[in-house]
Amino acid sequence: MRLLIRTVALTSLKELSRRRVALLFVFLLPLAFFVLRIEVHWQALRFLAIGVGWAIATLALFSHVASRRIDSRLAVMGASPSALFLGRQLALVTLGLITAGAYFVVAAVSLDVPRLAAVALLLATTVLIAAPLGALVSMLIPRELEGALALLAIMAMQLLADPASTAARLLPFWSTRELSSYAIEPVGVEVLHSGLLHAAVTLAVAFALAWVVSVLRIRTVKLVEPT
Repeated sequence: MRLLIRTVALTSLKELSRRRVALLFVFLLPLAFFVLRIEVHWQALRFLAIGVGWAIATLALFSHVASRRIDSRLAVMGASPSALFLGRQLALVTLGLITAGAYFVVAAVSLDVPRLAAVALLLATTVLIAAPLGALVSMLIPRELEGALALLAIMAMQLLADPASTAARLLPFWSTRELSSYAIEPVGVEVLHSGLLHAAVTLAVAFALAWVVSVLRIRTVKLVEPT
């Protein structure tokens, strides 16, 4: 199973490398979000994280939609649906963490950040949530354009909703508000804990749902031989 996961991950990275325009947006869109709010440091960090989240979630959407037919065929040939899902997620998280690492350097150089470790947590948790979120959307909305618009709507609500409201806490990247505040402002450690708790719960729910739906979608059904 490990060999299959690694093979699927490498194949997915090769497939994503062919989407040069999409990869360009992955690296440039978060930068645009960051520059627009750079005068307010904690908001710049939050917008940067949400930009990274949208980019990785969209790539996850594209990757899982494009692989639907080949995954079904591989499952018929005996490949584990779980391994196929985990391999693609591994590729997306790898690409996301590379992107997050690049923007961590940008934030460290551009901003006066008292707690740089919190910036690393902010970007890493956003990537970890975005990969299964994009996969889940791809399984609920099987077309790339409609799925991308759905992700865009989620990100718009994330940016426009009052972060202190109950509704905002139900959105996937609410933790970016807490972690960006902790990185910049003189707030207590309880803000860090609430951000990490929200990120952990969101990650667990998104990953579990995406995994289950993926396995159910491509599992093979064994026919009972007639007696």
